[in-house]
Amino acid sequence: MSDMAAFWDARAREDAFFFVDDRQGYRAPDLERFWAGGEEGLDALLGALGAPAIRPEHTVLDLGCGLGRVTRALAARAGRVVALDVSAAMLDRARELNGHLGNVEWVQGDGATLPDVGVDVAVSLVVFQHLPDPALTLGYVRELGRVLRPGGWAALHVSNDPAAHDRAPSAARRAASAVGRAPRGQDDPRWRGSAVDLSELERVADAAGLRIEAVAGAGTQWCAVRASRDA
Repeated sequence: MSDMAAFWDARAREDAFFFVDDRQGYRAPDLERFWAGGEEGLDALLGALGAPAIRPEHTVLDLGCGLGRVTRALAARAGRVVALDVSAAMLDRARELNGHLGNVEWVQGDGATLPDVGVDVAVSLVVFQHLPDPALTLGYVRELGRVLRPGGWAALHVSNDPAAHDRAPSAARRAASAVGRAPRGQDDPRWRGSAVDLSELERVADAAGLRIEAVAGAGTQWCAVRASRDA
């Protein structure tokens, strides 16, 4: 965990908004667009999967919460949100930026396991694609089998496209990064991430007691998966 935590702590100190949403200008975020993107991204993920509504009686896990961009949208719909991230620096900023959210618990994860709390819904958006080893993503799927309550479900964004993770920054980009004029770390495996084989994810989910109910965008960097635990 310390290796992943150190990388994302450094990114949070460099430009947390950009590294949560790299559509932002580097060190020049459009804050209105940034926060609106959380709602839009959540709706797009859930809509692509035909997911049920998140209700006020639900406890929801936001897996890889970053600055709480999606957390805000979840907190408006759920009774309780457990917002998990490996980076203490990201969580510190998230608490500062979202102090008005009274139904959110901010939790630092260990990079491999989930908190010992039962949840009705789990959401992960633009997180697993940055994990440097698909075994880490599969490990989280196993953990979801442990923490999802009967009838609970998870909406997960994963990458199925290995080529997307082989793209390195140009020489000019690396030079600009070295002098602070472009983002650092984008040639690091902890940013470039990895793809997960969808059939392997399905096998691990099944072994964890989860049923894959919907898949959208299979074979792409933007694959969405909905898994559920029987009631």
